[in-house]
Amino acid sequence: MVLRRTLAVMLAAAAAVNASTFDVTFTTAGHNVPSTLYGLMYEDINHSGDGGLYAELIQNRAFQQVTPGTSAALTAWAALGSAKISVVASSSPVSSALPNALSFAVPSGTTSTVGFTNSGYFGIPVTAGWTYTGSFYYRTPTPPSTKVSGSFTADLRSTSGTVFTSTTVPFTTSSTWQQATFTFTASSTQSAVTNLFALSVGGSTVAGLTMEFTLISLFPPTFNGRTNGFRMDLSETLLDMKPAFFRFPGGNNLEGETAADRWAWENTVGDLVDRPGRVGDWGYINTDGLGLYEYLQWIEDMDMQPIMAVYAGYSLNGASVASNDMQTYITEAINQINFVIGDASTNAQAAIRSSMGHPDPFTLNYIEIGNEDFFSPTTYADYRWADLYNALHAEFPQLHYIATSATSGNVPSLSPAPTYWDLHIYSNPNFFVNGAYNFDILSRNGLQFFQGEYATTTENSGAALTYPFIDGSIAEAAYMAGFDRNSDIVFAASYAPLLNHVSSTQWTPDLITFSPNTVIRSTSYYVQQLYSLYKGDFYLTSTTNTASSPVQWSVTRDTSAGQYFLKVINTATSANTVVFTLPFTPSHTTGTGTILTAASGTQNTPTNPNAAVPSSFSFTAGKTITYNAPGLSLSVLVVTA
Repeated sequence: MVLRRTLAVMLAAAAAVNASTFDVTFTTAGHNVPSTLYGLMYEDINHSGDGGLYAELIQNRAFQQVTPGTSAALTAWAALGSAKISVVASSSPVSSALPNALSFAVPSGTTSTVGFTNSGYFGIPVTAGWTYTGSFYYRTPTPPSTKVSGSFTADLRSTSGTVFTSTTVPFTTSSTWQQATFTFTASSTQSAVTNLFALSVGGSTVAGLTMEFTLISLFPPTFNGRTNGFRMDLSETLLDMKPAFFRFPGGNNLEGETAADRWAWENTVGDLVDRPGRVGDWGYINTDGLGLYEYLQWIEDMDMQPIMAVYAGYSLNGASVASNDMQTYITEAINQINFVIGDASTNAQAAIRSSMGHPDPFTLNYIEIGNEDFFSPTTYADYRWADLYNALHAEFPQLHYIATSATSGNVPSLSPAPTYWDLHIYSNPNFFVNGAYNFDILSRNGLQFFQGEYATTTENSGAALTYPFIDGSIAEAAYMAGFDRNSDIVFAASYAPLLNHVSSTQWTPDLITFSPNTVIRSTSYYVQQLYSLYKGDFYLTSTTNTASSPVQWSVTRDTSAGQYFLKVINTATSANTVVFTLPFTPSHTTGTGTILTAASGTQNTPTNPNAAVPSSFSFTAGKTITYNAPGLSLSVLVVTA
């Protein structure tokens, strides 16, 4: 009720302003809107994967890609009591992919409790009713002549030692690796996330022993109840957008600093003990627990379709794979695609997918060849694009291939000529306001565009943004009206980056900011959400405006529902009026609307996460609809024919 009263005051104030008036007439002519138009771009940046979407709570769980004996190898770990811990190269590792282990040495004569703790990815949430599922591998390299049996205690506790939930985990010493599993359920919710996972044992039981541990894991409940799954609240926040696609795995994180460091699909599938992880491109280790299979399963659960990238021979050090070395990466790309859509009865890669629990092929229609290859346009044009495209198209002619090349007169300078092209742009609000008609001027020659990354990253003054602000978000909305209007050639668009852990930021601003127990939807999130929810399936041609205008609009239709979506974007700080003349008389005299608006400079932040959120309103619906759009607003008016 407070939101509705506030909105009524704003609309009344808008009506009182001496606003400009824009007359809009639309017909029933137009074009279809692609089902893929609005979706998500993802890469593991800002701990958006490990520590974010991937629900694993234990940081540095398997000591992947670290140097044994260093303090850095112990990131997030600390000893309890008199025990000594260090990371070692195990003399008999749990697998060749995971050569390191946590050495846990207990002095002889110890009687007090000993163990170790993990601080998680900048905290661990404790939530009443949640059942946590844990596991770990352990062994005793030099076991005593008489086996020792006992119980570890696994728990969640505060940094001061208050235990919130716990369970016992039986063990028996053995020189070979054993896996222990456990669960516990929290009975209370802790507002603070500065909590620890602890594994402890009575000192007298293990006095004088040295044990090794690895792949120490703890999961909360996951989205759709998936084992090794995704974080619930982040998934549900994304699901609320009703996204059509998910572009993955990058982004820069596809490419690696060198070819050897690239994201390689075969290292991300199979049992977790067989995934070595990699040094990600944004300054932290990727466990690859969130691997190709997990991505695809989650995409399916979210009712999206993948736009999947394959490595195209360029890495972030600026080097390109030589032409005569490309076959390795071509084969890798073919195998990656076969994992997704191959016949499990005849294809080895597809058989791996089947063994993981998905015998039927996943949905796959789009393959992106590389990422931002305009940074190395010569080798992309000379051979990398052609080598990959020709080989992949020959093997999978039913798929659509997206280029990421440099441009020449708005057309990719490539042979074979691509029919899909990925564009990226980061700029200020003025660019997006003035760019609302960028796609209108392009030729209709069969080329389809993917606005794969875009965002307002600075104020018009050049000042950097930590979080999206309403001015930039509404400017993005004006730009997105061009996606609706030109959806005959724009088949997909996605804001970037998608996610940001508030305690580990490499890029700002981002669509969603989160902590271990909170999710903050930005002003740009709500713009993306409104466009996605009210996408429709048919765009109706209407009176056009100019790029310099403060007001833009778009009219789309949901044919099956008989509903028309009138989007109005006012980038000015003062109100403006739009008068729609409809080609029909609405069946209901009252329409419903949703508006996002706020004062200039407004941001949704950890301290004020709901500074600007959408509100609902109603309006009089007739053959003519007069709408007074408040300053800095995106409004969607829904009319039923």
